[in-house]
Amino acid sequence: MDIRKRLEEEHSKTVTLAIVKYIGADKKRFKELMEVFLGKEYRPTQRAAWSMSYVAAAQPQLIAPYFEKLISKLQQKNNHPAIPRNILRIFQDIDLPDKYEGKVVDFCFSVLMNESEPVAVRAFAITVASRICLKYPELARELVIILNEMIQLPQTAAIRHRAKVGLKKLEKVARSS
Repeated sequence: MDIRKRLEEEHSKTVTLAIVKYIGADKKRFKELMEVFLGKEYRPTQRAAWSMSYVAAAQPQLIAPYFEKLISKLQQKNNHPAIPRNILRIFQDIDLPDKYEGKVVDFCFSVLMNESEPVAVRAFAITVASRICLKYPELARELVIILNEMIQLPQTAAIRHRAKVGLKKLEKVARSS
């Protein structure tokens, strides 16, 4: 299968799942998908994001060599919302190496403070930031403040739920130090 060509033809769950099945646990095939995702073309990058997040969920060992590139992609300006949404979706379930946590939590905090960010991106940012901050009481206290402020304002159900779940875990860590 030519992954790029398939993504250019159609964007659907059927295509996404076909690509995921084709890749399986194959590093070379996953590399082909990542080359599309990390490329500069707007539409193929957006379409590759969905498949990438599914493969990473099923085969987390495949994503590890790409952490640095994913974080760089995350920090780029003018990304389609699918880019940060799917990168954060991956990061919510994977243990990031310590050396990347600072950049990722900074990104998450900036997303949380920006109400114009899409709901799904903000929801995933809450979960990712909460997981990272559990290891660092001083960051946990800061995130508790942000999340408490967020739930005082009108929020979608997704944001409100993720904030409450994050607060429940973080308040114990924040109080213990």
